[in-house]
Amino acid sequence: MPRLLVGRLAGLLLTLAASSFLIFSSLYLAPGDPVATLSGGRALPPEAVQALRHQHHLDDPFLTRYLSWLGDLAHGDPGQSFTFNTGIADLIAARAASTTMLVAMASVLIVGLGVTLGLVAGIRGGLLDTVVLLATVIGQAVPGFVAAIALIWLFAVQLGWLPAIGSGQGLAGRVQHLILPAVALTLAQLAYVARITRAAARDELGREHVETARARGLAPSLIARRHVVRNALIPIVTVSGLTVAGLLATTVVVERAFNLDGIGSLLVEAVIRKDFAVVQAVSLLLVTAFVVVNTLIDLVYGVLDPRVRVGGPA
Repeated sequence: MPRLLVGRLAGLLLTLAASSFLIFSSLYLAPGDPVATLSGGRALPPEAVQALRHQHHLDDPFLTRYLSWLGDLAHGDPGQSFTFNTGIADLIAARAASTTMLVAMASVLIVGLGVTLGLVAGIRGGLLDTVVLLATVIGQAVPGFVAAIALIWLFAVQLGWLPAIGSGQGLAGRVQHLILPAVALTLAQLAYVARITRAAARDELGREHVETARARGLAPSLIARRHVVRNALIPIVTVSGLTVAGLLATTVVVERAFNLDGIGSLLVEAVIRKDFAVVQAVSLLLVTAFVVVNTLIDLVYGVLDPRVRVGGPA
């Protein structure tokens, strides 16, 4: 297990280093000049343009700027926003609460309901399996923005049960305002997790050791718990972890639809305003979250399956 841990952490650091270089270089080569953003689109004298470029180190060589950016990140300083006129760390911190709560609520729904429905449908079969399969097909076919519009129309406009826009005040207000966004964010991913879980459970039900357990007269609940669910955990953990990790990126559409002050909406605003520093910082944050979750999934493999620990890097 220590060798597995060291290998996964080394891979995490290499992936983050490569991602940071790609993010910085892609935006460095993007069309447009940050000076135009700094000046608000106004024509400036050459001396003023040169002063702005020198102040923000825009004339430094590419590697110098990249290494300076990495050094600032290592000290917890992602830089200064060109258009918001404040520190990027403060911008992200102010919006992190909404996105974190939204992702947490959606994750509970996706993992809790998705895995439960998939296991019940896969193990019991029959009419329940057919209903779950049909519901998941419909759920996967509905895009997030369509689900958001439908939920707003039904529960906010027609029924008036829940608020349609905004993030709310206080814990209870935030939770109430995030119910509809969390459901809209959940539908397609929950259906996907349920279908993968169902397929994994049905695949384990057909294996020889399960047939042997039935022949020995073991109780169906014991067979399901020890021989089906336990062996189906690897694909379930994989798809659940990757789905939860990808939620940070998919919150962009939902946050815009419900006018939430989250990290996703911050990214959209930064792209519209061509605030390269904010786009770089938020993009790296999303990549870091995804890579960290993937690393944790690899470590969970070692706990669930001893063969992963014994095999090591192989």
